[in-house]
Amino acid sequence: MTGQPDPPPPGALDAEPVAAVIVLAAGEGTRMRSARSKLLHELGGHSMLSYAVTAATMLRPEHVVVVVGHRRDQVEAHLAEVASHVTTVVQEEQRGTGHAVQVALAALPALTGAVVVTYGDVPLLTGDTLAELVAAHRAEAAAVTVLTAQVGDPTGYGRVVRDRSGHVQAIVEHRDADPSQLTISEINSGIYVFEASALADGLAGLRPDNSQGELYLTDVLAAARSAGQTVTAYPIEDVWQVEGVNDRIQLSRLNAELNRRVLERWMRAGVTVVDPATTWVHASVDLAEDVTLLPGTSLEGATSVAAGATIGPDTSLVDVEVGQNAVVIRTHGSLSVLGPDTSVGPYAYLRPGTRLGAGGKIGTFVETKNARIGAGAKAPHLSYVGDAEIADGANIGAGVVFANYDGVHKAVSTVGAYSFVGSNSVLTAPVHIADGAYVAAGSTITSDVAAGELAVGRGQQRNIRGWVLRKRAGTKTARAAAAAAENDGGPA
Repeated sequence: MTGQPDPPPPGALDAEPVAAVIVLAAGEGTRMRSARSKLLHELGGHSMLSYAVTAATMLRPEHVVVVVGHRRDQVEAHLAEVASHVTTVVQEEQRGTGHAVQVALAALPALTGAVVVTYGDVPLLTGDTLAELVAAHRAEAAAVTVLTAQVGDPTGYGRVVRDRSGHVQAIVEHRDADPSQLTISEINSGIYVFEASALADGLAGLRPDNSQGELYLTDVLAAARSAGQTVTAYPIEDVWQVEGVNDRIQLSRLNAELNRRVLERWMRAGVTVVDPATTWVHASVDLAEDVTLLPGTSLEGATSVAAGATIGPDTSLVDVEVGQNAVVIRTHGSLSVLGPDTSVGPYAYLRPGTRLGAGGKIGTFVETKNARIGAGAKAPHLSYVGDAEIADGANIGAGVVFANYDGVHKAVSTVGAYSFVGSNSVLTAPVHIADGAYVAAGSTITSDVAAGELAVGRGQQRNIRGWVLRKRAGTKTARAAAAAAENDGGPA
């Protein structure tokens, strides 16, 4: 697929744009052991690939190209949803990183200027780091600049070989390195900036003269060096940014590190996180000052929490808007809006379409769905409120059920302002209870209730004297009834 670049996202960097960013994303990812493309596995609520594309787009490139291969149908569908401005090209046969970049360039017009090459599985790499890499490249007037890092255990990484003056002489893959090169701790991240002409010339001369029989992109650096061009390295101290994901263990490690960084950013911005070890916040969540997150809290998607609110413990919110000074305890909610000074939980279940007005309450073991509950209205405990409109100040008693489904259709019931629905009542939709009305406890309401009326929808109680002694003779209950009657001086 192809597309024109969208306008740069908010926060896009102000440096001179680059000609292109090529994101390599064609690998098989067998170590993930998944029917899903490795690149679509998520950290902080977003796919690995989406982080790579976002970082690339921050450079305001003329072209963003993603090279796809294995499970490309999944990857292309995902990109169409989250990054419609990118161009995807298919590497039908995986013949190495150099071949992947050849495939990408073949899909683009002739380029001049800087070309950045990065990967789809380095989710912590930021647009700021890429911009610093490009700036260093331009400052040195280099043909090639590689992003490097010093690591304690470089096993498996390509080593950066420098000459006596400190310039990059070559990059040697681990499997091709000699014993002296294996002692080098500066590793190649696989992320580069090339001048377009140097890249094109180097790619044209690639040969599969290595143990894997592949075309190595690293050989372009050696070619540029042999041609007398400048090859530089830009070391990064934050090694996490160049760490890739190959299996679920690495995915978990990077996810935890991303979450740690997200929480640290929010704590510095005035959010209290009581237990960071059990608190998870997606990168897309927005929090205000003086929010408190208690242990076991998970905030996901487009959730936003206003100033002074307290969330948790043991609460999961997905795409939920929480108002100022609200309190949400031991609750699971999605696609809901909670107004200021509201109270939710414990053990509430907010399903999509729930809207709770200022000062309202959704209490213990209450489930809501497509329910608009007005300011100061309350459903304190043990109720199902589905397809309902409840006006300001109304009170829904314990155990009330809005029977919204007749087996074929769902219908909406309404409860007027400051009305009261007694405990253990059933409102059989669609019914309308007007303002200032009452429903007696234990009622089944099947027709509308006018303003100021009391609705009683239950059978008349009758007590059958002597039934226990006749029908349950010999039981503990019967003995208790007999003893009570004897004490009272009358028949049981």
